[in-house]
Amino acid sequence: MAKAPVLTPQAQDFPRWYQDVIAKAELADNGPVRGTMVIRPWGYALWERMQREVDDRIKAAGAQNAYFPLFIPQSYLQREADHVEGFAPELAVVTFAGGKELEEPIVVRPTSETIINSFFSKWVQSYRDLPMLLNNWSNVVRWELRPRIFLRTTEFLWQEGHTCHATEAEARAYVRRILNDVYADFMETVLAVPVVKGLKTARERFAGAVNSLSCEAMMRDGKALQMGTSHDLGQNFAKVFDVQYLSSSGQQEYAWQTSWGVSTRMVGGLIMCHGDDAGLRVPPALASVQVVITVVKDGDGVPEAVQRLVDELRTSGIRVDVDDRVDIAFGRRAVDWELKGVPVRIEVGPRDLAEGTVTVVRRIPGTKTPVTLAEVARDVSAALVEDQQVLYDEALARREAATVDVSTVDEAATAAATGWARIPWATLGVEGETELATQAVSVRCLIRADGGVPEAEDEPDLIAVVGRSY
Repeated sequence: MAKAPVLTPQAQDFPRWYQDVIAKAELADNGPVRGTMVIRPWGYALWERMQREVDDRIKAAGAQNAYFPLFIPQSYLQREADHVEGFAPELAVVTFAGGKELEEPIVVRPTSETIINSFFSKWVQSYRDLPMLLNNWSNVVRWELRPRIFLRTTEFLWQEGHTCHATEAEARAYVRRILNDVYADFMETVLAVPVVKGLKTARERFAGAVNSLSCEAMMRDGKALQMGTSHDLGQNFAKVFDVQYLSSSGQQEYAWQTSWGVSTRMVGGLIMCHGDDAGLRVPPALASVQVVITVVKDGDGVPEAVQRLVDELRTSGIRVDVDDRVDIAFGRRAVDWELKGVPVRIEVGPRDLAEGTVTVVRRIPGTKTPVTLAEVARDVSAALVEDQQVLYDEALARREAATVDVSTVDEAATAAATGWARIPWATLGVEGETELATQAVSVRCLIRADGGVPEAEDEPDLIAVVGRSY
């Protein structure tokens, strides 16, 4: 009897394949409250690496980490009309605590613009206090009616940055710096996910923002995933929360502000952009374990050879783990490591060692090659660099093949069934965007003809990137 496949094939049922990967690669599980998730160690290791890489880039952009409370007075959200209207359907509100009804309901943090601005109004007094660049790593709660692990959950992990600037130009420049130097750089060089950077339309922008910029990525099923956003808040929140400073000329001025964030949604994007029918394929630059040395069978010299390999690889800066669980069938262990997407597996056994070799298995291209012990560190180092680029190139080629230029709303809707469409914004417009929305198709972002990010949606000759999304 033929052995049943470990995972549902992508071509048969992509959503089921996604759920299979999460379960069988031991990434996460559903929490006890609908829409929550428990992130297992292998999944959390991915998030930790993402955190570290993004945090380094945020700090290089001048921001400092801080922490703000989970509970926010409901009155704070009500002070900014567009903001509260945008989040109202997703709010979780505490009305009873400590054995009694609260005098004022408390909102469980859906985002932190309001509470952070309440403190900006205290901390920003003079132009000497600016720019004030803060970042907050935390969890947030948005009541999700159609949850899917990592992609849309009631509670998720993220970072959200908030800044105050003396001028509009400085704030706008910082919005783009975060988009380009932090988010897009991380996504493309570490996650190996090519992104389209663009301007959100008025319909899609963040509630309370003047403009929103986003990084959009195509998944293997042709749908779009918003991977990260950076928002120009203008002076909207500054005026509501009275964030003013004394300028160098002695005038009271409102600060110009930004906010920006990425979340555990990126883990879902990683799975759906790179995964195949055997499971995850983790980019080497991201992998917490880049190489796993798998002992095929115990024997003379095996432990010593394994330790030498570990030492050599770690000296080369490679993150290594050892699987010496010989009481578990080798085939089962090999399948498990494939599911988890470790970039390189080195198989070590007495027979190969007698010939002075080991077997190097590369997860991304799927190759299996005997390598002499003296060449392992060199070959594996080269393979990790090569396979990082392979993943990016594959994803970019797939996106370009599934993106078409169209000239009508109907053509855009048809193209969105299998990928993305590019259509002149002057042709589509707000009416066309509304029509597409009735078919579950959205404008992911607006770009200039040369691929650049626009300043505003009324610029001439803009292109709308259109698709279905998660």
